[in-house]
Amino acid sequence: MALFDALGFCWDRSIIPFVIPTYSLERVCFRFHRMLPEFVWDASVLEGNPFTFPEVKTLLEGITVGGRKVSDQEQVLNLAESARQLLKWVKAGQFTLSKTIFTQLHAIVARNEALEWGVFRGEGHETHYTPDVSLGEYGRHTPPLTAPGAPELNPIFERGVAALNECRPFEKGAAFFLFGALQQFFFDGNKRTSRFMMNGILMSHGIDAISVPATKAHEFNEKMARFYLGKDATEMMRFLLDCHPEAGQISH
Repeated sequence: MALFDALGFCWDRSIIPFVIPTYSLERVCFRFHRMLPEFVWDASVLEGNPFTFPEVKTLLEGITVGGRKVSDQEQVLNLAESARQLLKWVKAGQFTLSKTIFTQLHAIVARNEALEWGVFRGEGHETHYTPDVSLGEYGRHTPPLTAPGAPELNPIFERGVAALNECRPFEKGAAFFLFGALQQFFFDGNKRTSRFMMNGILMSHGIDAISVPATKAHEFNEKMARFYLGKDATEMMRFLLDCHPEAGQISH
């Protein structure tokens, strides 16, 4: 199928709900703003960041937290700034599923953490190093090679985005997250940035944003490892559906 070929993975499309609770743009943006500390903490836990939820709330209130690494603090602050920027775009109707938005978000998410930020692999100074993803006991996932000018990554991105336009909003958002995670367009911060893009798609269509709860971090990592290995996203699609705040009201 053209969609699966373009993205590099497949899933059982019959599991995607036809009916998902939708609200006004103002309502979904309000919820995202109100839940921002939880969203930031959840995302930081997935990265192995030791900040506790109270510490994240304190930091977001502009108060420094003692005894923590500067790099861990900066990661939390970058996540918060990325969330606020995403919210600003969505509120203004300026969010698009585009390379421009994707790279601008990455420039905030991975600032001072990735080898380079705000550009696809190969479009900056580093043009040869190809990072891989550790899957623990399952081995490693190697994405498309880094090359000067990203001659492979750019067409992959363009084909993937074009193919996703045939999907309904939830499927489109979830699939883009997995697409970004699989293809590794950046040296680091791919999953974080791609989840923000997923939520930009969802909120732009009146669907509440999804956060992977800190309590499900282990389950998330195990399912992602199987996704990388088998290129079958069905399990991850179900997982993301279960993370929706109104999962019990979603009908297939």
